[in-house]
Amino acid sequence: MAIRVLDFWHMRVLYRIRITIFNLLHLKSLAHGGLSRGLHEGAKVIEKHTAQLCVLAEDCNQPDYVKLVKALCADHKVNLLSVPSAKTLGEWAGLCKIDSEGKARKVVGCSCIVVKDFGEDSEALNVVQQHIKAN
Repeated sequence: MAIRVLDFWHMRVLYRIRITIFNLLHLKSLAHGGLSRGLHEGAKVIEKHTAQLCVLAEDCNQPDYVKLVKALCADHKVNLLSVPSAKTLGEWAGLCKIDSEGKARKVVGCSCIVVKDFGEDSEALNVVQQHIKAN
């Protein structure tokens, strides 16, 4: 098996592409009302068996929170993805103000979001589903 080595530039580009795809997907979910933010909303959606995807922030500082979300996802067979920052997740969930230049300002961190409806089919959805199947 050949090991593929990527230099820093290529890794950064792949990371940005991945972030852009997930961002686009979550914005479409938010527009269609299919996004639950936070532990309380997320747990309700997971327990109703309507969750399709759960995204958890890696920098969550409450181990019980992380343990609960992982257990709920495992128990109800919901796909779980992780992102490095709660601020990034908060931006994806729409917990921010957008300035005139289109940049996010005053971003509120969010440790967990749950997608219950992806909205319309798109190329971003296909890429995310392939990523989930591969991992």
